[in-house]
Amino acid sequence: MSHVSATRRTLSLKRLFTAAVLTAFAATLAASGCASGLDAADRRPRPRLEQRQWDPFLDELQHRTFLFFWERANPANGLVPDRWPSPSFSSIAAVGFALAAYPVGVERGWITREQAQARVLTTLRFLRDAPQGPGARGMTGYRGFFYHFLDMTTGERFENVELSTVDTAWLIAGVLVCREYFGGGGAVETEIRAVADALTRRVEWDWPTPRPPLVTMGWTPEHGFHHLDWQGLNESAMVYVLGLGSPTHTLAASAWDAYTSTAPWGSYYGHEHYGFAPLFGHQYTHVFVDFRGIRDAAMRDRGIDWFENSRRATLAQRAYAIDNPRGYTDYSATIWGLTPCDGPADVTRDVNGRQVRFFTYAARGASFNEVRDDGTVAPWAAATSLPFAPEVVIPALKAMRARYGDYLWSTYGFLDAFNPTFAAAGVPPQMGRVVPGVGWFDTDYLGIDQGPIVLMVENHRNGLIWQLLRRNPDVVNGLRRAGFTGGWLESAP
Repeated sequence: MSHVSATRRTLSLKRLFTAAVLTAFAATLAASGCASGLDAADRRPRPRLEQRQWDPFLDELQHRTFLFFWERANPANGLVPDRWPSPSFSSIAAVGFALAAYPVGVERGWITREQAQARVLTTLRFLRDAPQGPGARGMTGYRGFFYHFLDMTTGERFENVELSTVDTAWLIAGVLVCREYFGGGGAVETEIRAVADALTRRVEWDWPTPRPPLVTMGWTPEHGFHHLDWQGLNESAMVYVLGLGSPTHTLAASAWDAYTSTAPWGSYYGHEHYGFAPLFGHQYTHVFVDFRGIRDAAMRDRGIDWFENSRRATLAQRAYAIDNPRGYTDYSATIWGLTPCDGPADVTRDVNGRQVRFFTYAARGASFNEVRDDGTVAPWAAATSLPFAPEVVIPALKAMRARYGDYLWSTYGFLDAFNPTFAAAGVPPQMGRVVPGVGWFDTDYLGIDQGPIVLMVENHRNGLIWQLLRRNPDVVNGLRRAGFTGGWLESAP
């Protein structure tokens, strides 16, 4: 797995509590009225939304989580905080998830189409016009890529963070969702599509390839390209889909096979699949790309698709929690979910006669090739697997909500993480809070963890995000150049 992504977020988290950072925005916009529906001038095909009765619990979860983006973004520029309520810089990936979430808000009737248009256009204009260049200060990005974290007000690079290829990919994915959703003929939606095109076509995907055909993790003005590339199975598949499909700065056709060639195949708790310990590696690209029924060379050899691979990874991690080999408190068939998230403290303590190494922010996970587990569970890890295994995800989410109540569930749905085992460690947490006799609970929401909940609930509900990008030429061409065939891809434009 990529520890670099987790490490850089850990370092950034520590800077959050040790450096002087901006006060987080708390701008709340009124979301009045009902969804206005499709513009009369919009003649483009639309996804068909299901009208069946929907689980009210999932409704509330999705709505509360959506409001994180609607209420906490800076309305002047669209930037979204990395976390809240702790003071925070903006996460460029969270901005991408927010952009993709606004159409969901329209379809659910939480905001009007006009409100979504205004927020999206504000965000896209700001990103288009923000300074790009090789300088270490005063820049938002370079060569079409964006820095991982940005100042919430100015959009300038936060401290010395890297120009991030994977976080830019999540931003561009959200841009493309808006490009496809806002297909009307009016002036506002026409401009949304034009600015979206400008943003996507200036990303020089073929530039951060010091060891071609692989894409490096990042770049800084001070040190140049990162020494590691994106390869194997992890959260970065979207980098290659977009890079292979770019009409202006295209990756070599061999990039996808080079990326997947080192993915390990094995069995964990009876489930054979390509392994990656944290669940987000099996989820993030699936938020945007419908892998059901399409196969690349790696999956043709295995007789499944990447969607089924993610289902197996989900079920294997749940089986690990049921077995609970390390004896953590409350692990069960309904209390599970290991992925990058906050944690209580960076300490080692004796718990019930056994030494446990606890972490703050870390890429937790369990698979045949790695286990990194300190008893910290992330509800968003289960929630984002909803389309893969709803029969086990929905009971888990409801059980966590019922068991831990308002300690875990608040303004914007599930708080980021909790750890029932840490209460026995006998030390104060470095973040979050300990409820005596119950456990440790985070007090923050993280934008990159909130976004996948909103979007995967919608994909489970009606496939909205998948259907929008199934007609986007960048995504379709990227998949085809990666060697995917079959299924919906055969008839895609």
